[in-house]
Amino acid sequence: GAQVECSALLEKAMQSFIGVDVSKRKFDAALLTERGKYRSKVFDNDAKGFQAFRDWIKTNAAGQVQVCMEATGVYHEALATFLFDHQVAVFVVNPLRIKRFVESEGLRNKTDNGDAKALARFVAGNELEPWEAPTKGVRELQALVVRLESLQTMRQAELNRLDIAHEAVHGSIEAVVATLDKEIVTVRELIKQTIDDDPDLKQRKDLLETIPGLGDASIPPLLAFIGRPERFKTVKALIAYAGLTPAVRQSGTSLDKRQGLHPAGHRELRKALFYPAMAAGRFNPIVAAFWQRLKAQHKPGKVIVVACMHKLLAIAYGVLRSKRPFDPSMAPTGA
Repeated sequence: GAQVECSALLEKAMQSFIGVDVSKRKFDAALLTERGKYRSKVFDNDAKGFQAFRDWIKTNAAGQVQVCMEATGVYHEALATFLFDHQVAVFVVNPLRIKRFVESEGLRNKTDNGDAKALARFVAGNELEPWEAPTKGVRELQALVVRLESLQTMRQAELNRLDIAHEAVHGSIEAVVATLDKEIVTVRELIKQTIDDDPDLKQRKDLLETIPGLGDASIPPLLAFIGRPERFKTVKALIAYAGLTPAVRQSGTSLDKRQGLHPAGHRELRKALFYPAMAAGRFNPIVAAFWQRLKAQHKPGKVIVVACMHKLLAIAYGVLRSKRPFDPSMAPTGA
């Protein structure tokens, strides 16, 4: 028994625990040393910063390296993917778990460096499930979906200019809009091709198509940002990832004033659910019944839409995890 314990301790000693607090432009890294001290450094949240971080790990860390970060909407994903591609073990955890962990330690001061240190302690003291990067097909789809969104935003900006522009520049604006229209058609074709060429994505698309409220505009972003549904152990984990905490059960003051949504979470995934939730409120039997129930309780319109986004995402998760088409008699659990 003592020998087993000794080898377990030895194995733990041959590991390096690094916490990373990621924000939009930078990330703070804290390496927990054997003596319980920290080595800390700040890096830019871009390709150069990722490479510099990898070099810093090679210089300062020993044995098996474990990097822990919070699921912060989209900010953490590029760094997590970079580390995964370079065979570094990555653990992405729900921010609520870290908040509770820090509270349990009785720590109050909230700084980026303090958060990074807490993440290092958390990964050192817990057995966690390693994070997996999206597949090649999903990564391509994510890039194309983001590109399509950019092109549509540019097109709208040009049309807005046309409304107020001098007629001398109308021709120029119309030419740009025509070019953007062509690119939008091209990118849509590439999205369709990327899904059709990947058996997993194609199967998931066919399943999502059975859900009333989802269609050609909303399914690609859902496929791109949910990725492999198995990476979310429960529907609650996916709801938390999207930042769609059950708004109906919260008091009005705890809602994000601008959106009626949780400020954390995956903005693009939420955006992809907004209009489908409104359509599902009319055409999807489960969501429509839920909508009417909330309306009868005199819930504000924005709260109803957010709750129906939550419900629709739960239905999508159920269909993807069970690999069975939508069945209106099977209301999802946990939603």
